[in-house]
Amino acid sequence: MQMSFVHLHLHTEFSLIDGMIKVNQLAEKAAELAMPAMAVTEQSQTFSAVKFYRAMQSHGIKPIIGSEIKVIDNRLNESFNLILLSQHFEGYQNLSRLISKSYIEGQRRGIPFVNYDWLKDNNEGLIAVDCADNGSFTNSILQQDESKIEKKCENWLSLFPDRYYFELQRIGLKGQNNHISNAIKYSEKFDIPVVASNNARFLDEDDFEAHEARVCIYQGYTLNDTRRPKQYTAQQYIRSSEEMQELFSDIPEAIENTMKIAQRCNIEFVLGENFLPNFKVNENETQDDRLIADAKAGLARIIEDDDKITNENSTDYSHRLDIEIDVITKMGFSGYFLIVADFIRWAKENGIPVGPGRGSGAGSLVAYALDITELDPLEYDLLFERFLNPERVSLPDFDIDFCMDRRDEVIDYVAMKYGRDHVSQIITYGTMAAKAVIRDVGRVLGFPYGFVDQIAKLIPFDIGMTLDKAMEEEKELRQRYNSEEDVKSLMDLAKKLEGLSRNAGRHAGGLVIAPKPLSDYMPLYCEEGSQATVTQFDMGDVESIGLVKFDFLGLRTLTIIDWALRDVNRLKKQNNEKEINIRKIPLDDPETYALIQRMDTTAVFQLESDGMKKLVSRLKPDVFDDLIALVALFRPGPLQSGMVDDFVDRKHGRARVQYMHDDLEFALKPTYGVILYQEQVMQIAQVLSGYSLGAADLLRRAMGKKKPEEMAKQRQIFTEGAVSRGVDEKQATMIFDLMEKFAGYGFNKSHSAAYALVAYQTAWLKAHYPAAFMAAVLSSDMDNTDKVVMLFEETRRMQIEVEPPSVNESFYSFTVINEKSIQYGLGAIKGVGAAAIDNIIAERKENGPFENLFDLCKRIDLRKANKRVLDALIKSGAMDSLGAGRSTLNENLDKATSLAEQHNKDLDSGQNDMFGLDAPASSSEEEESSSVYDIIKDWDDKQRVMYEKETLGFYLSGHPINRYKQELSRITRKLYGLKTGDVKVAGYIMSIRKSGMREEFDVKIDDNTSRKVVVVKSDDYEKYRNYLIKDHLIIVHGRARNDDYYEGGIKILADSIFTIDDVRKPGNPFNLTSSLKLTLHESQMSNGLINNIKTILHKYHHDVSNVVVKYVKPDAAGLVPFGKEWNVRISDDLIDELMNILDINQIEIEYNPKVKNNNSLI
Repeated sequence: MQMSFVHLHLHTEFSLIDGMIKVNQLAEKAAELAMPAMAVTEQSQTFSAVKFYRAMQSHGIKPIIGSEIKVIDNRLNESFNLILLSQHFEGYQNLSRLISKSYIEGQRRGIPFVNYDWLKDNNEGLIAVDCADNGSFTNSILQQDESKIEKKCENWLSLFPDRYYFELQRIGLKGQNNHISNAIKYSEKFDIPVVASNNARFLDEDDFEAHEARVCIYQGYTLNDTRRPKQYTAQQYIRSSEEMQELFSDIPEAIENTMKIAQRCNIEFVLGENFLPNFKVNENETQDDRLIADAKAGLARIIEDDDKITNENSTDYSHRLDIEIDVITKMGFSGYFLIVADFIRWAKENGIPVGPGRGSGAGSLVAYALDITELDPLEYDLLFERFLNPERVSLPDFDIDFCMDRRDEVIDYVAMKYGRDHVSQIITYGTMAAKAVIRDVGRVLGFPYGFVDQIAKLIPFDIGMTLDKAMEEEKELRQRYNSEEDVKSLMDLAKKLEGLSRNAGRHAGGLVIAPKPLSDYMPLYCEEGSQATVTQFDMGDVESIGLVKFDFLGLRTLTIIDWALRDVNRLKKQNNEKEINIRKIPLDDPETYALIQRMDTTAVFQLESDGMKKLVSRLKPDVFDDLIALVALFRPGPLQSGMVDDFVDRKHGRARVQYMHDDLEFALKPTYGVILYQEQVMQIAQVLSGYSLGAADLLRRAMGKKKPEEMAKQRQIFTEGAVSRGVDEKQATMIFDLMEKFAGYGFNKSHSAAYALVAYQTAWLKAHYPAAFMAAVLSSDMDNTDKVVMLFEETRRMQIEVEPPSVNESFYSFTVINEKSIQYGLGAIKGVGAAAIDNIIAERKENGPFENLFDLCKRIDLRKANKRVLDALIKSGAMDSLGAGRSTLNENLDKATSLAEQHNKDLDSGQNDMFGLDAPASSSEEEESSSVYDIIKDWDDKQRVMYEKETLGFYLSGHPINRYKQELSRITRKLYGLKTGDVKVAGYIMSIRKSGMREEFDVKIDDNTSRKVVVVKSDDYEKYRNYLIKDHLIIVHGRARNDDYYEGGIKILADSIFTIDDVRKPGNPFNLTSSLKLTLHESQMSNGLINNIKTILHKYHHDVSNVVVKYVKPDAAGLVPFGKEWNVRISDDLIDELMNILDINQIEIEYNPKVKNNNSLI
């Protein structure tokens, strides 16, 4: 290395608080400046280490891995910053251990600290640089305690002999000159070298404002806020060697020492080598031995149990197994298969539902034999080489689905088995995306919310959208950028921050298992007070350093299947019937396919969306292969390319099935000659051109990447191979062109087959055990009110009764009563927690049903089920069995809880001891006499159902719209089954949400048949603001449009909005006249009733709506119109008074079109 300068103190964008240097741009800059080496020193972590290492090496620059840590010295009661640089891999491991420990044991208020004492055991191979800003030495200088300074210097030198430096900075911060003069002084006295740094935080000098914005986003300040801390300067960029040499021309050794440190730091990551966790086997047994034995034993069981496998074809299975075992053992992956098989076996033995497979792993017969997957790969032509290619060495990757609720138990088992310090979940980083960064930057610039919101909404809501792309696509955005200074400032600053890492999180399913403690490979990260660690490297970097990643994914559907089977098998056990094993159900059940073809697939896995239902209606699957195809077809590529149309037409005989070549029939017959799966591309290459399946997998990958040079090479290989096998060259070229075209749409058949199986299982349960299935589905979505409402609609449609919640009948979840009824789950009541429910159920189980509210309050733990919980139970109807109306129960709640508390105090004080010696004789009588309800009038229907909505999220025992049902039926259509076109609908407002994407409001309405979203433009929202109130009834005239983004696949674009009073008025928007029709029976005719009706009509007299009486006798009925003097203005108050003397069914409001007479409306 020639004499130069090396940056040794630098934060990249992965220092989420104050760094904004992108790693690849840094490597390019370093190469441009001809820097020989560079260090990265993120704050208290090494998130960027592997990315930095690879980027620097790719540009011929020596990477140095370090970190700026925070140290706490309890002896001196002080904390300070210290830079640690790794001299070699052992030094890096010590750094990793220190950082891991700082997160797991050393966090204070969310900040990780390294204890000074830990440095004694973990400093080997580390160079320490005392930070110029807030370092140990700096703090002592400020205290002006010379003896303390000298003692510290001696301590640090003993801890880091020949490895301790003073950092010098000249970046324009106050006090730096004083620090430098003192550092030089003590450097000479104790022979401590000084080293220059620029404490870099951003790439170029003109990035300073963007950096300050980045800091403000994190801290919550605006840039012009005079109170915000200003810790950085415009000088903290990547200075060149020449700039640094000039800056420290008076202290040249500070520059030279950066080179000396760089020469001492020689870390090498081991990349490309795999470190599999150690799976223990018996003595005198290898992992290969165990794999072979377990796989062959498993296959023997499969052959014995499966009637489809005969003596003739069993040799195919044995041969396939031998081929796979040979590949697995030669590639060194026996341990991987054994590890996966072990934790799946443990999960199944402990009743934790596991998916049948996901991804290409379902193509492995060894996996099937080890019970890792549940699909026979030979039966469905699933290819092992799609999963593990012997011609392309890469780690196998099983994606495993577990029950969502119990996935963590399996992770815990793995941690226990391999050691908690060997197992961790994997970190993931959120970035500053285009739309979000506009909002963030707009806030720190202090721009008004409305202005920023306008610009953000001009950014299209597309995956992968960037600000540059938005400028290209959106004309208005370009115009405003070019004409408005504020828009230009906002966009230019946002572009500098776009794409930066913003926050760290936990990967949804990734789990790493290492053969040694993970801190030997990388530091760990966790939240304060938590032991749930994540790696400090993301998934790509974890794999780069050779560690094996396992995907533990949570799938809610597995939980649903498990819960449904529990209910089914509980009832079967009671009836001494054989229990259901979901793995043994026939895959050719007519009732299941009939249900699918009817599109009764609400709540059926993968088949419940409106778009999928439309595809189902066209395809009409009747065999399992069709279901596999269905999952693969329902994607944008096939839907937009015409492939779906071709597939459907071929299946139903409307188009000819062609195989392109006779030898391809075996591969393409299940898909009617259409190339649908990636595996079919591989099979065509194998059969027609002589590719090995491994080479065919490489061809498939090449087609997916569409690299011209590679495709030209593959085209030649394919064509020459096909011609050598007797295929016409022109035909071979045509087939290759088709393969290349469809490879872009091709789907992984193994994944499709596995998910088709789960879809079939849920459809089978719905077809044969609908109540159990719907109870399980409702239980799984208890927290999602909108989903519960939709599922209730489906349950009603299936003619299954849902009994209301009950403290004497319900359990936590929805449960099956019988084949046609479900008991509502207490866990679905808002504000009622699991602890309260568990306490209620346990007490009921032990001592029988609750007799009344007083009995319940005495018997349960009121600390767990407090008054707020009891109030929710009353309002939901869960206490209807306690001998009083809901209003009475609510009125007596304070009394009941007070009596219960006194009762419990008496028990605690011994008044009611076992002999009753200390108890007053009358205490039990007094208590009993007090436990009597104070009866009050019950809530009316509207109040009752409103409380149900408050506690359940929807109306259960009725609906406030019911009183308007007859009236609305004359002028509106039901939301359920709503078709597209011009519509008039009505419903109660459930929620109002401003759309994040558009200048619109989404108003969700409910009419007791369904819920739909009404889209209201901002201008119209202001116009109808007084109508758009939650829990109010509105009538909407608008246009219903198909839109799969919305629930039910329909949205309603509002043209006008009304209230029921608007429609009842003369001159109403629908041009209708209204009349009040009362039905009176001869048996009711008494002077009292007639007089009461007259009194009410007189009270609401108005020349608006005429009154008609339908008089009903046993043998006849007739209409009697009242005269104009009885006309009324129809209102809710009028109806309420009439309902006090008549049934609601006797009161009707009719609407008729106005007719023209003499050019006037009457």
